[in-house]
Amino acid sequence: MEIKVLGPGCAKCKKTEKLILQVINETCVDANVEKVTDMMDIASYGVFGTPAVIIDNNVKCMGKVPKKDQIKAWLI
Repeated sequence: MEIKVLGPGCAKCKKTEKLILQVINETCVDANVEKVTDMMDIASYGVFGTPAVIIDNNVKCMGKVPKKDQIKAWLI
């Protein structure tokens, strides 16, 4: 599973990445997490609000920090 956290590095982006890593550790899901900070790269995904979460090239969340329950549902 390929997970990308899109954002410039703001507090919400960092919190989103931290939550995703926590859920991966709790659920033992095999996933690679990549942080994308370049605004041109972010725009290439059609994302106009950060933080955003992309899982296997599908936008799962944009413009807000997801809840842990949401993240678990995406990963399982």
